[in-house]
Amino acid sequence: MSVTDTLKSAVQIVPVLETSRLILRSINPDDFPAHLAIGRQPAFHRYLSAEPLSAEEHWKMLLRSMGHWAMLGYGFWAIEEKATGEYIGGAGYLHLKREIIPEIGDTPEIGWVLAPRVHGQGYASEAVAAVIAWGDAHFKHARTMCIIHPENEASLRLAHKFGYREYIRTTYHGDPIVMLERSGKAEEPTGDAAAL
Repeated sequence: MSVTDTLKSAVQIVPVLETSRLILRSINPDDFPAHLAIGRQPAFHRYLSAEPLSAEEHWKMLLRSMGHWAMLGYGFWAIEEKATGEYIGGAGYLHLKREIIPEIGDTPEIGWVLAPRVHGQGYASEAVAAVIAWGDAHFKHARTMCIIHPENEASLRLAHKFGYREYIRTTYHGDPIVMLERSGKAEEPTGDAAAL
């Protein structure tokens, strides 16, 4: 099997999700330059790492996402802006076997990261709503969770809007972190969905 055939096979396992302004699709190698450029912006990485990650680490992130889909049947989607066709970030579920207390276990962990240029336009809400709808069906309304830096107020508001509730504050790699969980029962988002 050629590399192209392998890539096509991997892409086929990732369902395409669509919102009014976004397409959530498989990550592909062509997304790497945009992913790297976005990741080097301080407004992007400030709650993820003190310094921007290297190109090598960004490449590993893309590979890790496709590995999730191949091994677990879920992972991150690339977020593409319909109006421009541009890659603007990612959202989805992870299982990283984080060394964190309390342990996460096998609970799927939702996450989202978007380019600073689209912050405040409601894209995060659109993407997360699509991901959660898929997750509720796929995980049969099982518990999911997320971890967010306590100073990341926009992400905390978004998590709360979709029913994630704080259950503990702890540290991860020496940084403070808020751990939130969601039961998976059908819940309507609260607050102004267009604000995030």
